[in-house]
Amino acid sequence: MSSVADQQSDAAADDSLARRNALVLALAQAFAGANNIVIVGTVGILGGTFGDKAYATVPVSAFVVGMWAGTLPVGVIAKRYGRRAAFLAGATCGGIAGLILAAATYYASFVGLCIGSLFGGFYAAAHQSYRFAAADTASEAFRPKAISWVLAGGVFAGVLGSQLTIATQDLLSPYLFAASYLAQTAIAILAVAVLWLVKIPLPASDGAVGEGRPLSDIFRQPRLIMAVFCGVVSYSMMNLIMTSAPIAMVDCNHSITDATLGLQWHVIAMFGPSFFTGSLIAKFGTSRVIGSGFVIMGMSVAVALSGLTIWHFWVALALLGAGWNFAFIAATALVTQCHRPTELNKVQAVNDFLVFGSMAVGSFASGQLLANYGWDVVNQVALPGIFVAFLLLLLVGMKPKANPAGAASIEHPKA
Repeated sequence: MSSVADQQSDAAADDSLARRNALVLALAQAFAGANNIVIVGTVGILGGTFGDKAYATVPVSAFVVGMWAGTLPVGVIAKRYGRRAAFLAGATCGGIAGLILAAATYYASFVGLCIGSLFGGFYAAAHQSYRFAAADTASEAFRPKAISWVLAGGVFAGVLGSQLTIATQDLLSPYLFAASYLAQTAIAILAVAVLWLVKIPLPASDGAVGEGRPLSDIFRQPRLIMAVFCGVVSYSMMNLIMTSAPIAMVDCNHSITDATLGLQWHVIAMFGPSFFTGSLIAKFGTSRVIGSGFVIMGMSVAVALSGLTIWHFWVALALLGAGWNFAFIAATALVTQCHRPTELNKVQAVNDFLVFGSMAVGSFASGQLLANYGWDVVNQVALPGIFVAFLLLLLVGMKPKANPAGAASIEHPKA
């Protein structure tokens, strides 16, 4: 009995620290997400002004490339020096991004937009791992909620980033968005201050814990393959559509403010459900929540294809965000079930490398699809990926799992 009591006491202590970290990281997520919104919502519009309209989304693609290129270095820094060091390096890149983008606006430099966006992507690569960091000190039962709490910070990011853009876009006229980028730098500096409050133990030395299994063995697990694939599809297809949306709205004679508000509702819908997504995962299991997410993403495409009014855009983007939330958070939770504690940094880094690599491809394709074929085709291209992911979920996700020794287990028995 005393052993059980000790275990419960340890779990409570772990969750006390996990709750603290989750709240701190949620605030940092709000600041980092605001940086993302400022960049994604503006550089495509400026890219079409500074260069060929067919390449308007290239700066957004540079942002995604930065996310992709930064994932493995973030994992290396986190393993060697700790999570906080990786997060601080990322936030520093976010501050640099704002300064470069402000200069690019002043000089009307398309290349400058791409370089600034690339640095913004490095910041995004770091803050994408906040969700995994929140799980580091959490008990098995609290882990899905910790992930959800952190991503819930994106709700405030949606409001902060969009309203910041609307309020500052013309402050340094005629240099559209220049003040927005300077404000973005200030927000990144605030994020640095907040991230100093994160308390995550330094990683154990390799000699103490070993390296775990080879990646080739780890990624033979069907459930891990499914989790990564669903994460890839949910994020890349969401990004494909979101990247083109502000440009498509302006092309349809909607105002920049309307386009920015559309992005705001999209981001709020991306992260708003996070307040209860963890509870849904605990109750229904990861597979059912992932499947629900893909159904909602399919509904988003249907709405987008049904009209071009501002309400069609806004509702489609909101549904797209909500569907992403269910599919991606549940896929993230499933990834944490498929590795041992000694394997977490390398597995999570590879997962994000694949997710953001696919996003980079989608971002480059998005501008070309929109310029050459239109908004409808951008949405139609997302459907095959969603269908294949849903099919894989049916084939693999409903089978009984084989949990590796020492891996986390948060899947509900009904899943």
